[in-house]
Amino acid sequence: MAGCSTSSLLSISPSSCSSLYRGFNPLLGSRQRRVFVFFSRPRLRARRTFALSAANNGVFTSPEIAKSFDFSNEERIYKWWESQGYFKPSFDRGSDPFVVSMPPPNVTGSLHMGHAMFVTLEDVMVRYNRMKGRPTLWLPGTDHAGIATQLVVERMLATEGIKRADMDRDDFTKRVWEWKEKYGGTITNQIKRLGASCDWSRERFTLDEQLSRAVVEAFVRLHEKGLIYQGSYMVNWSPNLQTAVSDLEVEYSEEPGTLFYIKYRVAGMPRSDFLTIATTRPETLFGDTAIAVNPEDERYSKYIGKEAIVPMTFGRQVPIICDRYVDKDFGTGVLKISPGHDHNDYLLARKLGLPILNVMNKDGTLNEVAGLYCGLDRFEARKKLWSDLEESGLAVKKEAHSLRVPRSQRGGEIIEPLVSKQWFVSMDSLAEKALQAVEKGDLTIMPERFEKIYNHWLSNIKDWCISRQLWWGHRIPVWYIAGKDPEEEYIVARSAEEALVKAQEKYGRNVEIYQDPDVLDTWFSSSLWPFSTLGWPDESAEDFKCFYPTSVLETGHDILFFWVARMVMMGIEFTGTVPFKNVYLHGLIRDSQGRKMSKTLGNVIDPLDTIREYGTDALRFTLSLGTAGQDLNLSTERLTSNKAFTNKLWNAGKFILQNLPRQDDQAAWDMLLSCKFNDMDSVLKLPLPECWVVSKLHMLIDAVTTSYEKLFFGDVAREIYDFFWADFADWYIEASKARLYHSGDGSISYIAQAVLLYVFENVLKMLHPFMPFVTEELWQALPRREESALIVSAWPPTLLPRNADSIKKFENLQALTRAIRNARAEYSVEPAKRISACIIANPDVNQYISSEKEVLALLSRLDLHNINFMESPPGDANQSVHIVASEGLEAYLPLADMVDISAEVQRLSKRLTKMQAEYDGLMSRLSSPSFVEKAPEEIVRSVREKASEAEEKLTLTRNRLDFLQSTVSVAK
Repeated sequence: MAGCSTSSLLSISPSSCSSLYRGFNPLLGSRQRRVFVFFSRPRLRARRTFALSAANNGVFTSPEIAKSFDFSNEERIYKWWESQGYFKPSFDRGSDPFVVSMPPPNVTGSLHMGHAMFVTLEDVMVRYNRMKGRPTLWLPGTDHAGIATQLVVERMLATEGIKRADMDRDDFTKRVWEWKEKYGGTITNQIKRLGASCDWSRERFTLDEQLSRAVVEAFVRLHEKGLIYQGSYMVNWSPNLQTAVSDLEVEYSEEPGTLFYIKYRVAGMPRSDFLTIATTRPETLFGDTAIAVNPEDERYSKYIGKEAIVPMTFGRQVPIICDRYVDKDFGTGVLKISPGHDHNDYLLARKLGLPILNVMNKDGTLNEVAGLYCGLDRFEARKKLWSDLEESGLAVKKEAHSLRVPRSQRGGEIIEPLVSKQWFVSMDSLAEKALQAVEKGDLTIMPERFEKIYNHWLSNIKDWCISRQLWWGHRIPVWYIAGKDPEEEYIVARSAEEALVKAQEKYGRNVEIYQDPDVLDTWFSSSLWPFSTLGWPDESAEDFKCFYPTSVLETGHDILFFWVARMVMMGIEFTGTVPFKNVYLHGLIRDSQGRKMSKTLGNVIDPLDTIREYGTDALRFTLSLGTAGQDLNLSTERLTSNKAFTNKLWNAGKFILQNLPRQDDQAAWDMLLSCKFNDMDSVLKLPLPECWVVSKLHMLIDAVTTSYEKLFFGDVAREIYDFFWADFADWYIEASKARLYHSGDGSISYIAQAVLLYVFENVLKMLHPFMPFVTEELWQALPRREESALIVSAWPPTLLPRNADSIKKFENLQALTRAIRNARAEYSVEPAKRISACIIANPDVNQYISSEKEVLALLSRLDLHNINFMESPPGDANQSVHIVASEGLEAYLPLADMVDISAEVQRLSKRLTKMQAEYDGLMSRLSSPSFVEKAPEEIVRSVREKASEAEEKLTLTRNRLDFLQSTVSVAK
């Protein structure tokens, strides 16, 4: 081996190339070695010269230089893509635009696995459609996140000893903008780290001037149509934030609580006559306006029509009424109705015409209606009230009770139902159009099962409370008249100037106006996102005409009602069409045990930490393997496996680059590039392994393209993974070594080189949307590329030729190879040892198998010069291992080639004795009645299973020993 380079050992499938060195022909067996000029050092240097030139710009690194893909190179590749303008839509090839609107993450946010999921899936869609030649726009942006941002800034100010109440509105919002400018780009930069190929030149923020103008326009138009109104109704109130919050922003949790039993005396009757109510919130009794019982409850029929005295209210009386709504079996069957502080009581009171009494201030303290308890915090009042009830003899008992507690999604505090004056959107007519969009097929929701959830929510929708008592957000475009009743006199306008003109026209030039202090619900502005970012309400805007509606909206299924349904309603209302054609809903990311990730459980996986350890490509590929709408369990095992896949790609690229002609060998490249694969004649002329892998590739392209179009991304990932690893790397690359190291006609080497390059380039293209960084790095290292960057390369054409007969024939060759490998493993044949074989088949099968004799020898580690093809078993068949690969294809492997028979007989005899002793011991335990009857059932079952397994191994070993002994006997 002197003079042969061993510094570039092939790294593909080490199990089958441990003996493959440069200058060593593995087909000739371990006894014959030859050195070929084909793999001399100068050629390696020439190839590496090209690899170095590919990295001259400091962005890319060739596999021939680096042992593995360097994750730190990802950021350089991303900046290069962006600098080249590849993220911008191109109309060069002319096609229908493909548009995705990014669900705008909170400006306060930092990257979590939910972001990683939506970024991955949207980028997969975008990169695929870009390669398909469609003008592709992924529109990015961030949301001002009214409540979340105000909370963050208030907490920051608290560290400085400043309270928002001590500041005026302008000073506070100035501090918020300062915070946003300093920290608001964090989430955007982290999303870039995931490889998001957005057009960042069009990045939007929901408080941008254009988007703010759209929000005001939407409010004005809805009000003009009578769909926005002001009124005092029950809302979810956050005492800490002192604002209304959406029903969808209230999270319910099961928590331990208390059920309090309280006496309500009946007016005009003896003190012994009273009703006992059970409540979890006794402090709300000051807001009671009735006591209700079920009309069929005979226990209380005599009290219906009388009045009850509300405890601790100095004798305030409320009517005792009956209603079937009352559950006879809950508590005592008596219900206190506090319509100002309970959603169900509120609806019941409106139905029955009961008055509404509010006992709580906006900060969660009780007001003057609570009498002596005025000014106490709601929870302090609860404790004091119960103590006083006990002292007055009106407390019956209290008991533990599991509560469904409403908590603020943002602040975590307990939410109070409270009647408050707010602005609302009337939803019925809007919802009806959104329902029809799905019914008519104008909008498709994937997975389809979410249509039922969408339809149910819209069919039962309540009017939307859109006002928030915050300072950060879109100010409600309503102005009031100084000195006039704000509930009766107000002006809706697009600006303060327009409002003043309207006020002067109605009230004279000396009128004074002031703007509503509230802001709009963040989701109001977000519901306009798909079209306001493209230039609405200026419908003549170029972007609006080109890119609206959005092709696909991708988001988590947990945001279906928050955002998706509202965008559909607003889009139809303001543009006359749905804002997107398809809605693709992904699931949640859970830990390996299926639990929701939370800091409390300590199971949160940070995407950036994951990227540092496994690489962005491995993370993206792992997240893509899920099924639409289904939650995905994320584990380090999956990440590790897909990191190995990245390495497998890299090593395949290394092998291919090391076995391509020199860049300056024009004659070699002319031969290589003359190989075509786009017509049936050219495919049929290929040798069997090449025809097989090209046919399989063409089938893969069709299957993958179909799955991409259907948004079946998990199927795409699995299909490419299986082909690359199982077919290309494990079989064809190994088979190609029989061509590349061939000592005869060089033309067969060029065919193999052409196929290797062709298949690998197409695999990189199909895999690029999932694993953009490693595929671009490999693409840049490949010579003679027609396209400068993989990200903008053309998608492989479909319906390319394939030959089913060649696929079947090669599968027979694979089956034979596996059978020989299994026999070698069974008899512990040394990996480097070459053995003889006699292949038995009909003439047709023998013909195509024998034509690939060198491939068979290489893959099965057979002695090339001792492979015989016959139609009947050899004369020494009884001294050979007989294997059946498939119907009509068998092989006989001389036992003497594989093992030292005498030594193997001795070894198996000793092993058999030991195995018999172990088996006898197990059977002895099972034959003992005391063990079977007294031992735990699981232990007895375990012993039985071990005995059954031992018996099976005994039989196999005994059969092999008998066979070896008979072989020795025949030989003698």
